[in-house]
Amino acid sequence: MVDNPLVMAYMGDTIYEQYIREYLIKCGISKIGELQQKSLDYVSAKSQRRHLERLENANFLTEEELEIIKWGRNAKGAKTKHADIVTYRLATGLEALIGKLYFMDKNDRIKEIMEFIVGEE
Repeated sequence: MVDNPLVMAYMGDTIYEQYIREYLIKCGISKIGELQQKSLDYVSAKSQRRHLERLENANFLTEEELEIIKWGRNAKGAKTKHADIVTYRLATGLEALIGKLYFMDKNDRIKEIMEFIVGEE
């Protein structure tokens, strides 16, 4: 397995966004514009930072998971136009966590984290 935090974030972004899309559709939202708008509450760098901070403040993450987030957060990645660098890096850390958990076959833990994020914990 590739052990690059940006590659893990790349995969984590896909998994995270798919979970959010499925969640919103299961909530009964059937208009594309509304789905897109509601998804921004979860998938933008700013919202991912907010959800990561909620996870941390609730002591929901293990020490190992926090280390993965730091590993992802500290990776040197592309610049972004839509968020400040700190927000972007924190969002990358969350995505790296999801990607790393996926490759560790910890899908149940991904589900727990995502349920916390959407408020179903």
